[in-house]
Amino acid sequence: MNEVPLPLWAEMLIAALVLGGATIALLGSLGLLRLKSYFERVHAPSIIATMGCWLIMWATFVFFTATGQGLALHALLIAVFIAVTVPITTIFLMRAALFRARRAGRDVPPSVSRIVPNEPQQAETEEAPKN
Repeated sequence: MNEVPLPLWAEMLIAALVLGGATIALLGSLGLLRLKSYFERVHAPSIIATMGCWLIMWATFVFFTATGQGLALHALLIAVFIAVTVPITTIFLMRAALFRARRAGRDVPPSVSRIVPNEPQQAETEEAPKN
């Protein structure tokens, strides 16, 4: 394989982007370990994964462009796929966790939906008080 030497500006930019993406991923991992509840914990990896992925995608894009191997559109497609799927998955996981916590009677924010009752289910044998 023919190695093409990279210009200094490209090496510095690629290194900065990769280190930035790795640092952001590390911060997301620390947030995942440090935060207490599931509802707090779910935000750290979802937001950070997307941001770190975009920085590493730009480093890949600059590397392949600077070496003369053409545009790295595959890296852009991966980043777009992650940017679209991670927030949607996070929303679905949070909704499922809230639904389950409400059904268990835990202290969570009330539902704005008319389908899911705000209160935990009461026994059907109890009757409403009569006036």
